[in-house]
Amino acid sequence: MPQDYLLLLPLISTSKNNIDGDKRNVENEEDRKPKKADKTPSHTRWVIRVFLIAVSLSAAMSLCSGAVLEDAGYVTATLILLLFIALGIMFDIIGVAVTAANPKPFNSMAAHRVKGAKEALNLIRNAEKVASFCNDVVGDICGIVSGSTATVIVVLLQQSFGWRSIVVSTVVTALISGLTIGGKAIGKKVAMKKSKDVIYLTAKALSVLHLGR
Repeated sequence: MPQDYLLLLPLISTSKNNIDGDKRNVENEEDRKPKKADKTPSHTRWVIRVFLIAVSLSAAMSLCSGAVLEDAGYVTATLILLLFIALGIMFDIIGVAVTAANPKPFNSMAAHRVKGAKEALNLIRNAEKVASFCNDVVGDICGIVSGSTATVIVVLLQQSFGWRSIVVSTVVTALISGLTIGGKAIGKKVAMKKSKDVIYLTAKALSVLHLGR
């Protein structure tokens, strides 16, 4: 028995070494695996930043529209309303286009140093944030300001023509909803089909303003 045990010792030692080696290999492989970065702090900063931008933009646009509408007639108020509807549709198009755009053409353009290509790539790389800003922040603010402008138009029409406020309010609200929803539906179709052109035009505008780098 002692001799048999002595004969088995090398096998036991070899087996133990193999197990230890396998453990070390597994540990090394786990160390080599890229660790996922904690995106929570970055996401929190982005949420706070969006909140501050939304508050600032909403206050600025409300003050501007309020100052213009204070002594304006219903024609001027209608033009301001159409402006905000168009602005909301335009940013909605950009927000959809940036999520659908392919970066490959812009990589080629950036290699040839085409103006606006770098800005376009930055937009596509940050598609989630750009879409959130365009669709949620600007889009919602335009919707809110459009609603307040519509209220002014209803009051002006009632004072000018003596129409019943309920009827005027219903008609104006229906028209605004139709223009906004219809415009965004058409805009989304354009954004999906012409995403490259939309992003390139946006990037060129940003490059002229020295933004988006």
